[in-house]
Amino acid sequence: MIQKIFLHVLLFGIPLLVSSGCAALLIGGGAGAGTVAYLKGELKSTEETSIDKTWQAAQETMKDLEFVITSKEKDVFSAKLIAYRANDKKVEMYLRKASENTTEVKIRVGVFGDESLSLIILKSLKKHL
Repeated sequence: MIQKIFLHVLLFGIPLLVSSGCAALLIGGGAGAGTVAYLKGELKSTEETSIDKTWQAAQETMKDLEFVITSKEKDVFSAKLIAYRANDKKVEMYLRKASENTTEVKIRVGVFGDESLSLIILKSLKKHL
């Protein structure tokens, strides 16, 4: 009986969760570099490049999109950049060194996130890498 209930939950519960938006949007393949996920208002990406090159690209991206950078912090392992759009919406970009040639990027727009603008920012970042 328990197995039957488990099977029903598996068959009907997972599709309901996925269709209700409780799952992350995943773009790309595999768990390695190049994967992108949007979850809880934050876009996460793994880029196959050093944190220094990603940091430079992040600053160039903000200039290209005409965002005003108000805060920049960086060390060997991580970096944080805060900028504002013309409408005073806050954009935060966090970088974390995953390896010598891999950097994890997190982008959040506003308090609740903005998936489409986050993807535009990521596309611009990749153009500079």
